[in-house]
Amino acid sequence: MTPKERAAAAAKAMWTDDGASKWLGMTLIEVDEGYAVMQLTVKQHHCNGHGMCHGGITFSLADSCFAFACNSRNQATVAQHNTISYTAPGRMGDTLRAEAREVSLAGRSGIYDVRVSNQHNQTIAEFRGLSRVISGTLFDEED
Repeated sequence: MTPKERAAAAAKAMWTDDGASKWLGMTLIEVDEGYAVMQLTVKQHHCNGHGMCHGGITFSLADSCFAFACNSRNQATVAQHNTISYTAPGRMGDTLRAEAREVSLAGRSGIYDVRVSNQHNQTIAEFRGLSRVISGTLFDEED
């Protein structure tokens, strides 16, 4: 199994039970080893009292994308610490795209950067996620 095939199988296994990402309206676009892309179209129910995409929605998109990237090796992996900086508002009707890239992987700990941008490639937020491998896998691999 190639790393890309493993990432796709891990993503398929995760997506099956990922009610939160589906419920929020996210779509998984691409996965590879240490990499993922997701998107979400901002609807009225994603907006706050200022008419902007709620920061929690933007965070959730980045966090979900981070999860698919850091679980791409079929090792159960969870978030250890996350931070986000918002640089511009998302607006109703925007298509937000999150792109997660692995920065470092050492033993059970990983660092991932996620850029959230809109359909005009304007950066909306920058997210950094620190991951931790726990016991278990997402799917059974044949030897």
